Parts: sequence; C-alpha cells; structure tokens
Amino acid sequence: MILGPKVLLQLVKKQKLVEGLSERELTNPEGTGFDLRLGEVFKVSGSAFLGEMHRKTPDIESVKVYNPKKRQSIKIKPGDFFLVKTIEKVNLPIDLSAVIIPRTTTFRSGIFIRTGPIQPGYSGELTFGLKNEGPITVEIEMGARFVHVLFHEIKGIGSAYRGQWQGGRVTARKKEKQV
Repeated sequence: MILGPKVLLQLVKKQKLVEGLSERELTNPEGTGFDLRLGEVFKVSGSAFLGEMHRKTPDIESVKVYNPKKRQSIKIKPGDFFLVKTIEKVNLPIDLSAVIIPRTTTFRSGIFIRTGPIQPGYSGELTFGLKNEGPITVEIEMGARFVHVLFHEIKGIGSAYRGQWQGGRVTARKKEKQV
C-alpha cells in the first residue's frame, strides 16, 4: 500500500521520516509522496568492478552543491551522465520502503533518472543516476524539485538494510567486500 501525504506528514513529525523537506512539501504536498530537490551533482570517471563478492564503484568529483544563499544551476548536455544526491535525507523504519520516480517535467526535458529500491532501515540522502537522453542541453537549478518519492508499507516483517551505502555515501574509494 502506498502511503498518502497526511500519514507521511505525521511520520515526518513523529519519526523524522524525511528531513530537510521544503516548505511546500511540509504545507502542501502534491500526489502520494514528496517532491525532492537536487542537492549535489557528481561527475563520474575511472573504472568500476561488479564482482560476485567484491565491488568497486567509479571515482567521483563533486561539481555542484546546493547553496540556499546562492542561485546556481548545471547544464546537462545530451549524453551526459552524473550521479546526483538529494537535499533531503530519509530515515526509513523497518515497515516502509520507498521508490524514486522522476517528475514528468524531468523526463519531458529529456532527463532520465536511474534509481533502485530504498530498503527498510536505510538512513541518508538519496543518490542515483541522471542522464540526458534527449537532443537538447537542459539546465537544472540546484534546489529544483526533480524527483518524487513514494513510500510503501511492508506487510509482515521487513529486513533492515545493511549495505555500505548507509548514510548517503556516494562511492567506494577502493574495492570492498559486499556485506
């Protein structure tokens, strides 16, 4: 079952389900979840290794960070791929999971979001891929709402996230064993 805004706002107040929400989301959320904002953009380089027991993610370099006192944006050319992080931080209890979907204006502009599930027990900012698959350069202002998060209730007992990405880490500095 997808949780609606009234229940979500109660969980924000009681359990800090999402920290750092914009005033708009706290007072007038739209749809069935919350819109999240672009907080940091990372350029990807080097190489990656996805093994049976070990993993090594690419090197990253932060190229833009949201600053509420300074209006700035990033231009994303056709074919560009970045890792991006939200301003907001989620704190999922054991009985909820979440899914990130793009806002329609994001994909209408040619920008596609590459996400995975957000497991119960995860706490931290959300990181995912962003790629311009369209034919035009797209400018996105830091702090702009660009994705929507949906929260799902788990029937039965969930299994808490125990991976290395807890806390919003973006990349592994070296090859590491999977937990």
